[in-house]
Amino acid sequence: MSVVSLLGVNIVKNPTKFLDKFQLEITFECLEALSKDLEWKLTYVGSANSSDYDQELGDLLVGPIPVGVNKFLFEADAPNVSKLPASEIMGVTVVLLTGAYDGREFVRVGYYVNNEYDTPEMNDEPPSKPVFERIVRNMLTEKPRVTRFSIKWDSEDSAPSEFPPDQPEADLAEDDGEQWGAEELAHEEALLDEEGPDGDDVEMGGAEEAMAVDAAEKIDEGAESEDLEAESSGESDEEDDGDEDAEMGEDDVEMGEASHKPTTA
Repeated sequence: MSVVSLLGVNIVKNPTKFLDKFQLEITFECLEALSKDLEWKLTYVGSANSSDYDQELGDLLVGPIPVGVNKFLFEADAPNVSKLPASEIMGVTVVLLTGAYDGREFVRVGYYVNNEYDTPEMNDEPPSKPVFERIVRNMLTEKPRVTRFSIKWDSEDSAPSEFPPDQPEADLAEDDGEQWGAEELAHEEALLDEEGPDGDDVEMGGAEEAMAVDAAEKIDEGAESEDLEAESSGESDEEDDGDEDAEMGEDDVEMGEASHKPTTA
């Protein structure tokens, strides 16, 4: 079970100018006293082709954390435009909010960000050199991508299992090796039947959907993810108990830039 649970992230002043600060109001719940601070970071993905252009915009330590519901405002600077590839400033990129405890990341929230000029004329015929004062930054908050990780908190009991639980009853089950092999053989034969007349594989549908933007992969890197709607609108993030036991675990949201004490909601 996660000690810290994200309840909501509200993006303040969105959309806004590209050069304005990022402002995120983060609400989370802490179930037990923690001996260390929570660390929040905000990262801007400057290029879909290379992580060399990623910029850490803010790093904030939040603590001490009282038990209960807490809220704080996280502010971070806009990206340093001199370090961004000019060809990838406009259009869609990604901003990542991460939360960690004692150096262990427990949550990652990814937002798509769309950068465009403030007039249709400039978007239709963009200037050869970006005019940053005229660029509008819009964080697409309807469906943030949230990835949660199971980590060890203060107690050993909170650490994720290193090995799967014992299943002594599995040794008593009937051996299904032959049945499994038969199913695999039938599957392979079905695939051969679907090949074209010259032995080429039949074209499979959904190929376009399988091609994702490289920058978006940073959102899901390291664990399974899930879509959460209306998280940035201030609504509580209510999930079924079964959903909270995702592949790597579950928790909350992040961001930062100095030591900060949360307020009790």
